[in-house]
This record gives sequence, C-alpha cells and structure tokens, in this order.
Amino acid sequence: MATETQETTAPADGGGGLPQFDAQWWPGQIVWFLIIFATMLVFVRVFAAPRVGDTIEARADKISGDIADARRLKDEAEAQAAAAAAETAQARAAAQRLAAEARAKAQAEVSARLAEEEAKLAEKGAVAEARIAKARDAAMANVAAIAADAAGAIVGKLTGRAASTAELTAARGS
Repeated sequence: MATETQETTAPADGGGGLPQFDAQWWPGQIVWFLIIFATMLVFVRVFAAPRVGDTIEARADKISGDIADARRLKDEAEAQAAAAAAETAQARAAAQRLAAEARAKAQAEVSARLAEEEAKLAEKGAVAEARIAKARDAAMANVAAIAADAAGAIVGKLTGRAASTAELTAARGS
C-alpha cells in the first residue's frame, strides 16, 4: 500500500487566508448578496411588514377601545356615585324631617301634659288657698275672741273688776 501524501501549496501570489477577501470571488458574492437581499426585502415587504403593521394596528385599536371602555365605565361610576350621593342626601333630609316631626310631636305632648298638670296644680292651689283663707278667717275670728278674753283678764287684773262685754266690744271696734 502506498501512502499518499498531500501537499499543501501556498498560492503563488502569497495571499492565503479567507476566500471572501479574495478579489476573484467578489463578483459572485455581490450577486448572491443582492439576490438574498432582494429576496429578504420582498419577504419583509410582502409578508412580515403587513403582519407586524396589522398587529400594531390591532393592538392600537384594542388599547383605544379599552381606554374608551374605561372612560365609559368611569363616567357610569361617577353617575352612580352622584345618584348614590343624591339618594343619601334625600334619605338624610327625610330622616331629619322625621326627627323634627317626632320632636315637635313629643314637645306638643309634653306641652299638653304640662298644661294639664299646671291646671291640676292651679286647681289644687286654689282649693288649698281657699282652705287656708277659711282657716285664717276662722283663726282671726278666734284671735278676736281670744284678744277680747285676754283684754278682759288684763283689765280685771289691773282694775280688780271684770270688764263688761259692751266695753270689750267697744274696745275691739276702735
């Protein structure tokens, strides 16, 4: 068997290295570059760009729709909040009106009871004053009699003789 040896020979011009930097390959590389570039450009313009554009447009439409929905919901929520505030104000006014009516009714009842009690007290006071006046008159009548008896006793002690009823009545009148 024979062994074959493979010899590597360097190019005669001494320019070894990468073939893309070799000027003899440039025209073919430029042609393939243009073919691939044109193909990619057509692919992007025909397929990729419209899809990306449609996706961007759909996303923009969805975002603007979501913003419109959010604004609509916000407006509805504000309207509901205003309605709730109005209902609360009406309920508060009704409660205050009811409380005022109840307070007025209670005050009227208290005033009526107070008037009744005052009338009863005035009646009892009048009856008591009448009894007091009657008792005072009776006491005054007794005082006059007691004074006359005391005057008679004093005259009797001082003069030694008893005073007559006519004298005592005359003394009481003056």
